Amino acid sequence: MLSLQMKMVSSLEKCFLDDAMDSKTEKNRFVMFANEKLAFQVMYHADVIDEGIATYSGDLSVSGALAPYAEIRQVANVPNQFPTYNVSPGGEFIRTEPGLYPDLIRPLVYPDRIPLPHNQTHALWVTIRLPEDFAAGTYDLTLSLNDRNGPMASVTGEVTVLAEKLPAQTFIHTEWFYTDCIANYYHVKAFSKQHWKHIEGYMRTAVDNGINMIMTPVFTPELDTYVGGERLTTQLVDIELTADGTYTFEFSKLHQWIDLALKCGVQYFEIPHFFTQWGAKAAPKIVVKVNGRRQKYFGWHTESTGEKYKNFLAQFIPALLAEFRSRGLDHKCYFHISDEPNIKALDHYRACKEMVAPYLKGYPIIDALSELEFYTSGAIEKPAPNTRSAHKFHEAGIPGLWAYYCGGGRAGVADRSISMPSHRTRMLGVQLYYYNIEGFLHWGYNFYNSRFSHTVLDPYGNTEGCYFSPAGDAFLVYPGSDGTAWPSLRLNALREAMDDIRALQLYEAKFGREAAEALILEGTDGTFTFTHYPTDPLYLPNLREKIAAAFAEA
Repeated sequence: MLSLQMKMVSSLEKCFLDDAMDSKTEKNRFVMFANEKLAFQVMYHADVIDEGIATYSGDLSVSGALAPYAEIRQVANVPNQFPTYNVSPGGEFIRTEPGLYPDLIRPLVYPDRIPLPHNQTHALWVTIRLPEDFAAGTYDLTLSLNDRNGPMASVTGEVTVLAEKLPAQTFIHTEWFYTDCIANYYHVKAFSKQHWKHIEGYMRTAVDNGINMIMTPVFTPELDTYVGGERLTTQLVDIELTADGTYTFEFSKLHQWIDLALKCGVQYFEIPHFFTQWGAKAAPKIVVKVNGRRQKYFGWHTESTGEKYKNFLAQFIPALLAEFRSRGLDHKCYFHISDEPNIKALDHYRACKEMVAPYLKGYPIIDALSELEFYTSGAIEKPAPNTRSAHKFHEAGIPGLWAYYCGGGRAGVADRSISMPSHRTRMLGVQLYYYNIEGFLHWGYNFYNSRFSHTVLDPYGNTEGCYFSPAGDAFLVYPGSDGTAWPSLRLNALREAMDDIRALQLYEAKFGREAAEALILEGTDGTFTFTHYPTDPLYLPNLREKIAAAFAEA
């Protein structure tokens, strides 16, 4: 005999295996804009009374007006061996002990049949996508788990669809995209037919979740590589050094990449850093054909400001821009010098920047760095400070400011650690809107390596990158058995953060910026920053309901 409970809850919940059903707040009424993607969960818990039966299962049925538009997936648990740094949690993390944590959103293993293991709490992930011509109104959706005698348990939700549509996303969001990690995991040759298929799957998941800029490996990104080491070559541009010392460039793979990205909905192209990480000491790995043989011509052995590399950049950058210009996309490109340089590297960073600046006039150069002197000295015009330091840059009145974070699991700042409540991860969107941030970057969409890329890892067993960083910092998606990227609860929270920005922009367009900021501050102590913000799990759902109510009344 089986006793089964089901409850509809918010997308922001994280349902652990040992959670009691009454530990989560029921939510079965939702509001969505006409073109919004709505997500919520159905948690369930089974108690098997008959000890002679090891595992029950139930047949899933979905009914109601929204049934044709509902996709049902499973929230799966993953190991978390490094939940946070050694900080006082202060209620900012759900748990701080190693264990199994809900994170992966995967397709159902058994079509329409759900295992019901004894005394465990699990969750189904429900996504509603509506066609463009879907009429405004209130609609129902019912999920049931059945045996041969009928429903064992069921839940019904109500969704109100507004007539208004969210504006198109204008905020720029990039999570660094690693083609080498895709090839390594699936054991395919770089840019083989199968690799391109996987790349498409990963791009589609990214765009579907509000990531609209893609790191484009015109040469292999040198990010997170130990000195003297290298990552699998994933270089889109074929380069040859001729006898007279000039370079020729072949861009067919780059155009294939652009075609695929545009088909997937990518809007912006991010060019890898022209110099190595943390101070620009060397050139990145660039493979060149010399005397008929391909070789690692530039790399750790190449002085970053040497004549050899300077001569290469003088030819490469104009040729690269010409290709993007031929597609009308050159002003959709963003460039980098070096990732996270510290203040000691300022003079050298400036020297490297001056090497490329003549060829990039009018094009945005962004870098993750958190020392204001990089901006005030003129070394960079578009800094991307860490969210802990963003207030200094904001107070300086820097136009077009970006932001980033990394090293999740720290107290105070919202990030995307697996151990962090989803509402805290999602808070990023309102923070970015409130600070008038233009774009956000993070270093790991799908980083499946150890620290400094000493070895390749299986993300299903190493969510923390072999103790590189608290679990969840290194990647947002898991490599699916179908060759696509399977999302996480954290990726959905960031997608909802991007939608929060769009909803606030819609509200601002109708009621004004001052009214939008006042709405954000309602119910707070009047201070709203990247380190001081509401921690009430209901703050964001309430904010969105206030916005929806304003349009329903209007």
